[in-house]
Amino acid sequence: MTAQPKSQEHLEVPTALLVLADGTVFAGFGTGAEGEALGEVCFNTAMTGYQEVLTDPSYSDQLLCFTFPHLGITGTNNDDTEDESARQNGPSSGAKGVIMRAAPGKAASWRSIDDFDNWLSTRGIVGLYGIDTRALTVHIRRHGMPHGVIAHHPDGKFDIPALQAMANNWAGLEMADLASQVSTSHAFPSQQSEWDLETGYAAPSQDGPLVVAIDYGAKSNIVRRLAALGLRVTVVPCTMAASDILALKPDGVLLSNGPGDPAATAKHASPLIRALIDADMPIFGICLGHQLLALALGANTMKMDQGHHGANHPVKDLATGKVEIVSMNHGFTVDEETLPDGVMATHLSLFDGSNCGLRLKGKPVFSVQYHPEASPGPQDSFYLFEDFSRALGRTSA
Repeated sequence: MTAQPKSQEHLEVPTALLVLADGTVFAGFGTGAEGEALGEVCFNTAMTGYQEVLTDPSYSDQLLCFTFPHLGITGTNNDDTEDESARQNGPSSGAKGVIMRAAPGKAASWRSIDDFDNWLSTRGIVGLYGIDTRALTVHIRRHGMPHGVIAHHPDGKFDIPALQAMANNWAGLEMADLASQVSTSHAFPSQQSEWDLETGYAAPSQDGPLVVAIDYGAKSNIVRRLAALGLRVTVVPCTMAASDILALKPDGVLLSNGPGDPAATAKHASPLIRALIDADMPIFGICLGHQLLALALGANTMKMDQGHHGANHPVKDLATGKVEIVSMNHGFTVDEETLPDGVMATHLSLFDGSNCGLRLKGKPVFSVQYHPEASPGPQDSFYLFEDFSRALGRTSA
C-alpha cells in the first residue's frame, strides 16, 4: 500500500500572504474576508475562546497569530459571545486579521450555528492559514511585534513590494488613541448578567449600587461580572466629562480595557481620572484602565517588545503570595520604577517581572493589568470584582 502524504499544501498555489515590514513573507491560504488587513502582528497562546479573543476591542489594529494550531473546531455561536465589545453602536471592533497553522476545522459542536470561516467573513476579518506559526512566534520573540499585512487574494496574485511598503509606511500603535475610536458614542445601562446553559443570560439588577464603566474598549464580560454581583452598570463614552459622570451619582467607577497607546489616551483621560480621585470615588481599572490610572497618578508607561497575549499567564499577588493564572492582552506596560509615593505595586508578572497591579494608599482605588473577567480564560481573579463591590459598601451579591 502506497503511503499518502500528510499534507498536499505544498502542491497548491498560495492564496494568502503575511508580509512583514522587514520583507519577511509567510505564504499560505486564505480564509475569512478577502482583501488586505494592515496592523501590528502579535501572538496569543490561548487554547480556547477564539471568538472572545478576536472580538476583544483591545486587539484593534492588530493581526493575531494563534500558537494553538486548531481553530474553528467548535464553530461559532451567539451565546458564548457574538461580540466582546460592550458598546451598542458602531462597526465591530477587534482584531483585523487572524493567522493559523491549520485550516479552520469544520464545526463539531451541537451549540454551533455557523462555521468559523463564514463567521470571519461576516465580521470582515482577513484570515491566513497553512504557515509555520511557530516560526512566526519565534520571529516576534526575537525582533518584537512587527508591522505587517495579511493579503487574501483567491487568484494568488500579489504585489509583494507594495505590501511591504504598506507595512513600512503604517504609523503603528505608538501615540495612537484608539480608545476614542472604539468607545460607545452614548451612555447605556447593562443588559445582561451571568449566563446559564439552560436559561441564557440573567437580567441585571435594577436597584444595586451604581457603577459607571468608562468605555475605552470595554469587554462585555466585564459588565456582566459587575452585574452578577448585583451592581447596576451604566456604560459611558470615554470622552464624557467628569462633571457629567459625577452627575449620575455613581457609587464607583470602572476604567475599562481598550486598545492603543495609553500615553495618547491619557491626554484626555488623566484629567478625568484625577477629578474622580479628588471626588473620593472608588475606582477599579482593568488593562488599559490600569495603565491610564498609573499615568493619572504620575507614573509612566512604555511599549513592550512582544507584549502579553494569552489565557495562561502566571501573576503573583504581592500581598498574599498567591499565584493566579490569568488572561492578558496588552502591548504596553506600566514602568513600576516610576510609581510615585503613595502608590504601591500589588501584582507581578512571573514571566518577565513587569507590573500587573497597583493600589492608591488610603483610597479605594486599584487596578490590574490583566483580565479578571475571564473571557476567555481562568476564573482565578473573580475576587477582584468582589473587592470592588465591597469598596462600594456592598457586602454580598
